[in-house]
Amino acid sequence: MNSETEASAPRRRLFVLLPLLVFLGLAGLFLSQLLSGRDTSEIPSALIGLPAPQTSLPPLEGMSLPGLESKDFAGKVTLVNVFASWCAPCREEHPVLLGLSQDKRFTLAALNYKDQPENARRFLGDLGNPYQAIGVDPAGRAAIDWGVYGVPETFVIGKDGKIAYKHVGPLTPESARDLLLPQIEKALAAPG
Repeated sequence: MNSETEASAPRRRLFVLLPLLVFLGLAGLFLSQLLSGRDTSEIPSALIGLPAPQTSLPPLEGMSLPGLESKDFAGKVTLVNVFASWCAPCREEHPVLLGLSQDKRFTLAALNYKDQPENARRFLGDLGNPYQAIGVDPAGRAAIDWGVYGVPETFVIGKDGKIAYKHVGPLTPESARDLLLPQIEKALAAPG
């Protein structure tokens, strides 16, 4: 009996040490990610470098603007901003979009996500309309094609019709200056 107990002792030690080894392995993995210098808040997009999804969204009723058509991206740089009237961060970023709309080197278009038309019109009426085109996506199907995680998000579409950059979350003056505008400049400088 004593020899059986001695034989099972290494197995018991293994069961005791196994959770500790798993914990240390996971801790090492998380530490390496933390020390890698990579921006962990940045959500990569599988669509960067690919043509913008084929999109044909109707215009926002009651506005004298066209809808969102991917064929309109050809030959020019376009920003596509995904917004909704019910989105508090969209309200926060709106002054930044109004500022960007003053730059006539690119088109600022919108994908109105899962919104009521009257609420979207009121939102734009109260805060101002920075957009040159607004496509309505009431069911959110087009947003899925674009790989939208949530609102707001902003895409830079190059003159070649490909997605050059994606910004997730509300634009701030700093993120517009440091992240978005350099991507716009790159897209403007690229051949179309």
